[in-house]
Formats: sequence, C-alpha cells, structure tokens
Amino acid sequence: MKRLALLLATLLAAVLIPLLVGGSETLRRLRDFPLGLLLAMFGMILLCWGLNALRLRLLLGDNVREMSPLKSLGVVMATEFAYCATPGGTGAPLTLMALLSRNGVRPAKSSAVFATDQLSDLLFFLCALLGILFYALFHSLSQKLEWMLGLSATLMLVGLCLCLCLARYHRQIITLNGQLLKRLNTNAITRRRWARKLLHFRDALADTLKMPRTRLTLVFLLTCLHWGLRYSVLYLALRGLGTDVQWAWSFLIQMLSLSAGQLSLLPGGAGAAELTSAALLAPMVGNSTAAAAIVIWRAVTYYFYLVVGGPVFLLLISRPLLNKLMRFREA
Repeated sequence: MKRLALLLATLLAAVLIPLLVGGSETLRRLRDFPLGLLLAMFGMILLCWGLNALRLRLLLGDNVREMSPLKSLGVVMATEFAYCATPGGTGAPLTLMALLSRNGVRPAKSSAVFATDQLSDLLFFLCALLGILFYALFHSLSQKLEWMLGLSATLMLVGLCLCLCLARYHRQIITLNGQLLKRLNTNAITRRRWARKLLHFRDALADTLKMPRTRLTLVFLLTCLHWGLRYSVLYLALRGLGTDVQWAWSFLIQMLSLSAGQLSLLPGGAGAAELTSAALLAPMVGNSTAAAAIVIWRAVTYYFYLVVGGPVFLLLISRPLLNKLMRFREA
C-alpha cells in the first residue's frame, strides 16, 4: 500500500511540475496539439513493444518454444510496467525472471537474457553519443550541453568497461563474493549456493553471447529501432507544437533527464525527469512550449506504459494465484 501511495504521489508531482513551469499557457498549447500526431506517437510505442518482444524471442533461442508471440508481447509489457512503477526500475529483472520461469526458462538463462539486453542498450547509447559528439564538432553547442554530453559519454564508457571487466575477471569476482559472504558470517552452504548461481549465470551469458552473429546483429538492429522510435517522441512533440529543435539535442535532453530520474530512485524517475528536462528545454523553446512538450512526452513514454502495461502485469502475475484458488474451491 505504501508503494502504491508513493507511486501516486510521484505521478501527481510529475504532472504538476510542467504545469507550474508553463502556467495556464501550457493547457492552451496542449489543446492545440494535432490529435493525429499524438495517436501516431502512441502507435510508435506499440511498435516498440513489438520490437522488444521479437528481441526477447531471439535472445531466448531454443527456450522460446514454450512461449507464443502473444505471450512474449505480454512479458515485455509487464516487464516495462514494472520498470516504470518501481524505484530505479528494480522490478524489471525480477518480473522478467518470474514470468520466464513460468514458461520453463531457468533463472540463470533469464538473467543472462536481461544482461544481454542491457548490454545491447548500452552499446546503442554509446554509439548514439559518439554520433552526437561527431555532430557537435560541426555545429554550435551551448556550454551546458557540451559539458553534459562529455559527462554522458564518459559514464557510458565507464559502464561498458565495467561490463568487460566483469566478464574478464569473473573468477576473482566469485572469490571476492565468497570472502564477503564469509565476513558476513554466512554459512558455507549459502556461499556455495551463491557461487553456483554466479557460475550458472556466467555460463548462460556465455551461451547467449555465442549465438550466431547474424542473430546478435539482428538483436542490436532491433535495439536501435526501438530506442530510435522511443527517443523521437520528444522531437515530434516539439514539432507538433511548432518548434524546430534538432533531433540530436532532443535525444540528449531525454537521455540526461531519464538518467537523472534513475538516480533519483523514484518510480520511473517521475518528478526528477520532468525537472531536468524543463531546465534543459525551457531556455531553448520557452516555458510554455517546454512544459507542453514534456507533458506529451511523458504521457506517451511513461503514463501510457503504466495505464496499458498495468492490467497485463496483473493478469500475468495473478493468474497462477487465481488457478490455485480455483483448484482449492473445487476440492
């Protein structure tokens, strides 16, 4: 109940922030926004879910036989709902593992699929940032955006280096984990169980990354399509409001805002993402336009995930419990 109250409070704050920034003019700008363009943006999100479902099926490989395409789509929608509804997106991997385990996928394999998916995302954002850096060399850039672009690229490189170090020095990590658990007075059986879990995860991740290069390339291409569509929403919102902001800067603003939201540890970054995007966007396009664009952007890429993904999440998570209750009544 407390988590639900926190989610509702953060949602209310997230809605109020743009309205306070733009004032009453924001509502007029929202009323004048083209309905057809708004529906097209919702259609883009539906396409994103389909792309992610296909990506999940490719990563599962032979384990996908037990899952229909429709069920794969449901797993993706439920997982992304959990990502938006939990602090820092911590519910996403747990939801994915729980749903895949009900379809015969081992926890080590499902966690490896999630890790590979995250690595693909990280590689895309690193490539995108490098592209924006190259683009910025030939275009004027404000000092604030220049500093943030450099910081983002550095953080991405650090994250990728950490992933490579984890893959290269996994034995040392397992040993260090065992020593840490020993200092915490954990018994030997528990330490061995965690060591086995790490080894199973390593083997599952290695098997996933040993997939044919054509399949891994296709996974990365689907990743690029997904994030390219999703990160075009703010750009299209600004165009619909009559403002021409270059796609590269709208991409950078979204990435920085969502990163700030993640660091805030609020569900979906609600509040922090709105504040950061308003601070970056308002000097470019004005308060009312920035506020209206932020409301549309978050409605499409955040609230829509909660409204549509929530029922799917409840259906998939609650079905086993409902079946047990039905069997109990029949007995």
